[in-house]
Amino acid sequence: MKLAVIGTGYVGLVSGTCFADTGNDVTCVDIDEEKVEKMKQGEIPIYEPGLEALFDRNRREGRLHFTTNLEEAVHDAEIIFMCLPTPPGGDGEADLSAVLNVAEQLGDMIDEHKIIVNKSTVPVGTVDRVSKKIESQTDVPFDVASNPEFLKEGAAVDDFLKPERIVIGTKSDEVARKLKLLYEPFVRSGNPIVIMDPRSAEMTKYAANALLATKITFMNEIANLCELVDADVDNVRKGIGTDSRIGKRFLFAGHGFGGSCFPKDVQAIHHTASKYGYDFKIMDAVINVNNQQKLTLVRKIKDYYGSDLSDMLFGLWGLSFKPETNDVRESPALYITKELIKSGAKLRAYDPEAVETFKEAVGPDVNGSITYVKDPIKAIEGVDALLINTEWNEFRRPDFESFTENMKEPVIFDGRNLYDLDRAREAGLVYISIGRPSVNVKGKV
Repeated sequence: MKLAVIGTGYVGLVSGTCFADTGNDVTCVDIDEEKVEKMKQGEIPIYEPGLEALFDRNRREGRLHFTTNLEEAVHDAEIIFMCLPTPPGGDGEADLSAVLNVAEQLGDMIDEHKIIVNKSTVPVGTVDRVSKKIESQTDVPFDVASNPEFLKEGAAVDDFLKPERIVIGTKSDEVARKLKLLYEPFVRSGNPIVIMDPRSAEMTKYAANALLATKITFMNEIANLCELVDADVDNVRKGIGTDSRIGKRFLFAGHGFGGSCFPKDVQAIHHTASKYGYDFKIMDAVINVNNQQKLTLVRKIKDYYGSDLSDMLFGLWGLSFKPETNDVRESPALYITKELIKSGAKLRAYDPEAVETFKEAVGPDVNGSITYVKDPIKAIEGVDALLINTEWNEFRRPDFESFTENMKEPVIFDGRNLYDLDRAREAGLVYISIGRPSVNVKGKV
């Protein structure tokens, strides 16, 4: 099939590349001329494991194209995917300006039947709004469908190629047939393609992310309670995770969730509920707890050292919101960094992929108090303490002696609970994590 993919962020670029890999002719569109030119030259604008090989192969074999010309991309396309940003506004409502602007442009461009597919995460009723926008500009018949994505950053390629399920929201049997045909190569193992009405498909995406965010937040609350009653959240996680009704995933306590999906989707479903007069109390709690949880390590640091951190130097391991991505949107590291600098601290930071995106996110004022290094050991040389923000694999099994050899004191504040408590104790570390007993702390915490 001939496809157009509008938007080349995580969703658009991964979707377009994977569709091309199953033999489709895909043209990806973006308004950023510099970005498009780089992609034409083979440069990928995001870090995503497994994407580079697929990108290079399909570009080389002529199935994956890039342009800034929207009309050129949609002219021959049978199906047009909208993979556009829908950031939260000031009140948490998803900003649909990019989606609706493109819809209006499409109305002027289509001269034969097209299927327009919303792959962006959008509020319930967006298919109707997009349809009205296009209708206002054309008499040519078209269909608009919802096809929410369920990709995890850091595993997006694998998720697209081997999806647990595909959700398609449409009232048209013909649209359902064509989209099922497009997705068949990805579900040969029998995973379902679920057909439903567009509004239910739109709600499915928000419901999924809201539930996962709630699960994470619940475990963070359990972790906070564990600290008060001298229990270990890791043991609790193992104890409840073996219950098939609960499952093992998303039960790891830490210092809050971030990224491009959970924070904005929780806000958006909360806003939708308010718009319809429903008091969504669980989402209130999720938002409030997660905002507090992001600063848990800062509170622990101040409990240990006091509120004035002037002349102290902290090492940071991890800046991205999760491993295997350079995305720092709503990363706890952003909030922690700003609070520590407000308290007078200096920082030395390392991340395998996210340094440049982090620099841009925190801005020049904050960057003046941070030194960025290209090696994790360099990040801990001479520091007063280390903060672990992201669970990159290279942080999981360090040489514990390197902490004692390189740091002023081997003090670690771990927001991801990476290390075994007994091992930390034997290595002589002062080790303070989330929801677990602190190690080798003598009356300070």
